[in-house]
Amino acid sequence: MRAINPWINFNGNAEEAFNFYRSVFGGEFSKIVRFKDLASEEFKIDEKDENKIMHIALPIGKQNVLIANDVPEFMGPVNESENRSKIVVSTESRDEADKIFSGLSAGGEVEGDIGVTPWGTYAGMFRDKYGIEWIVEFDESL
Repeated sequence: MRAINPWINFNGNAEEAFNFYRSVFGGEFSKIVRFKDLASEEFKIDEKDENKIMHIALPIGKQNVLIANDVPEFMGPVNESENRSKIVVSTESRDEADKIFSGLSAGGEVEGDIGVTPWGTYAGMFRDKYGIEWIVEFDESL
């Protein structure tokens, strides 16, 4: 297996969230597709959904990609605060873990401060300001 890449659904703020994630991780978007880019006679897009993100991708590290989309209103709301899935970021150092934890948790809710865990890694857990749950971890044994 080459990689497992998380895909997140948003209620119209995917672009805002991904600009925030890019400010923490760096890099450039490899793809941005808006719903209006797919509109056709067969696939009509309501005006209120046309600028929403159908697909956005942010490469992170050497082979990981964070992917997302906005859910158009006709499909119903996504309850981002009840998204119990977590995205785990494995870092190469404690300094990198601290930087990413600090950046991504800004404006969010820390559920577990970053520090040494009972299982011997250096990790922390939080829900970012967009309701997405993250674990940032450094395991010096790897």
